[in-house]
Amino acid sequence: MRLSLVIPAFNEAQRLPGTLRLVREYLSRQDYESEVIVVEDGSKDGTAEAARAFDGVRVVQMPVNRGKGAAVREGMWKAARGDFRVYYDADASTPIEMLERLWPCFEAGADIVIGSRALSDSDVAVRQVWYRQEMGRMNNRLLRLLGLTPFPDTQCGFKGFTAAACEAVFPRQTIERFSFDAELLYIAALRGLRIDEVPVRWENSPDTRVHPLRDASRMVLDALVIRMRAWRGAYR
Repeated sequence: MRLSLVIPAFNEAQRLPGTLRLVREYLSRQDYESEVIVVEDGSKDGTAEAARAFDGVRVVQMPVNRGKGAAVREGMWKAARGDFRVYYDADASTPIEMLERLWPCFEAGADIVIGSRALSDSDVAVRQVWYRQEMGRMNNRLLRLLGLTPFPDTQCGFKGFTAAACEAVFPRQTIERFSFDAELLYIAALRGLRIDEVPVRWENSPDTRVHPLRDASRMVLDALVIRMRAWRGAYR
């Protein structure tokens, strides 16, 4: 199994079918073996049933909603079987064709490859509203100030890992909601893994699950928690 594509999904019954159609059409044209795993995170709207309507899609159901980070860990670490594992947002904000940008990095020795909307070659076709953009910038400034990341975009929901990198990073993950990306990248850097960035095409979905006030506050708290846990040696 070359590729495991992991899609965390919470109340995504409306958007998920369109994404799965695009994913399956793309993967059917590739010459490598792949699997698609939808991790249903305690949804109330029939997300699991929508995913099961597609032959060949494996559905992992979590009994209660725990957060995107928990769903990603469940899929990438416990369910996936691929030599390379990519988590991918259910709204397909990044076109699935961007997978092609990951392979040269992996072939050159990268352990983790992250999509970035902040690189000069990135194509942000539809931007977030101004206050969400500012929320993202402020969160990234805080992460840099705390020494948690050098990357200008930690939150793009398009990241690939080797199977070995998954084993090194996900068992040490503690954040289960939106700040989990930053924690994963911090753990990976701490363990000496090579992380490459690639520019991506990205189109904002207006039906975002991120609340501008509640989740922004939570991200600040999570960043401080990560820093405290790092000082205490929790990620070794």
